[in-house]
Amino acid sequence: MFLPDKIVINNEEEYFQIKWNDGKTYQYPLFGLRRNCPCVMCRGGHDKMQIFEPSAFNEQAEVPVTIRRAEQIGNHAIQIHWSDGHNSGMYRWTTLRDLYEEWKNEAE
Repeated sequence: MFLPDKIVINNEEEYFQIKWNDGKTYQYPLFGLRRNCPCVMCRGGHDKMQIFEPSAFNEQAEVPVTIRRAEQIGNHAIQIHWSDGHNSGMYRWTTLRDLYEEWKNEAE
């Protein structure tokens, strides 16, 4: 099971970084992370909750989004409170790993 050893939130440089317990470090652009919120409202329904947009990590926000705070939910997820007031998405660790790897594989 992959778990984070360390999380860094850098609103100034607009990234969210996870150092995983296997030694890998993944850095997510904030805009792409916000666009990939896993909640039912952002995904567009229960039937689309596992459909994400890794290409959103390559996009730039017209209005920057920042993270107000983040709370770990048990050993399986993190809940992010965004500057736009949204906070209902719980990002599972497995989803974050898969999303990052899919994004990087698309770039190759």
